[in-house]
Amino acid sequence: MEKDSRIFVAGHRGLAGSAICRTLESKGYKNLILRPHKELDLTNQADVERFFYENRPEYVFLAAAKVGGIMANYTYPADFIYQNLAIEINVIHFSYKYGVKKLLFLGSSCIYPRLAPQPLKEEYLLSGYLEPTNQAYAIAKIAGIMMCNSYNYQYKTNFLSVMPTNLYGPNDNFDLETSHVIPALIRKFVEAKERQDNKVTVWGTGNVRREFLHSDDFADACIFLMENYDAKDVEPFINIGSGVDITIKELAYLIADIVGFSGSIEFDTSKPDGTPQKLLDVSRINRLGWRYKISLEEGLRDTIKWFITHKNRL
Repeated sequence: MEKDSRIFVAGHRGLAGSAICRTLESKGYKNLILRPHKELDLTNQADVERFFYENRPEYVFLAAAKVGGIMANYTYPADFIYQNLAIEINVIHFSYKYGVKKLLFLGSSCIYPRLAPQPLKEEYLLSGYLEPTNQAYAIAKIAGIMMCNSYNYQYKTNFLSVMPTNLYGPNDNFDLETSHVIPALIRKFVEAKERQDNKVTVWGTGNVRREFLHSDDFADACIFLMENYDAKDVEPFINIGSGVDITIKELAYLIADIVGFSGSIEFDTSKPDGTPQKLLDVSRINRLGWRYKISLEEGLRDTIKWFITHKNRL
């Protein structure tokens, strides 16, 4: 990518997309093409084709997606599979049709089988049954990977797919009904402290393990790949993570400590845990020359500070 290349960041207001924009701008890229949902509905085929015809982006970061935590995935599976498939079909196809030089598609670590060996290697894809609570979302993301690979094979495109671990950071979704675990816990503990509650309830046993990566680290990895590697170098896709995990119980106590919540923490074991462990094998991207920089504690402090500053506008 040249500094004046036309770069379309789809989903620029979301957690990953906003981090990609910040990082691109910090690196001197100055010709970003950005459209909010009210101006461009990526699920609308005609609107997306018109956008590509009129704007002719040279590079595309496909960070737009319908995302959510375990409750949202379990409650709205039809929305998750429809909206994500529609976005992928439109953006990937018209990137091919209108000559995009390189595209980077964001998948998800939930694509891996529920009981796959840990850490999760790229070759474990489609080797077993998916986690039932987010199966619809996972299938949509697997379709996106296969679409990129198929267009690369048939049309000689240069479409990369990356599998991020669980991301967190500024501009995350802090809605308790639809958010992922870190923003949900941050909101619970911050508001419990403000109300002077003596207890916070956390879903599940707290014993499952999860890996987390700050969105700025993830954005750095995406741009590193776009600047230095082609699809053939990362086929069929590549994991992006820290390679370090933690139990949800440890995470809850860490967030409570940073927030300064002094009450008790109760785990509601009637609620689902999800996959027992999701730890990515990041040896491939490490060998290419990229490693994460932001520790979990440092990243949580940054995200908690951001939430407290912005929570009245969320």
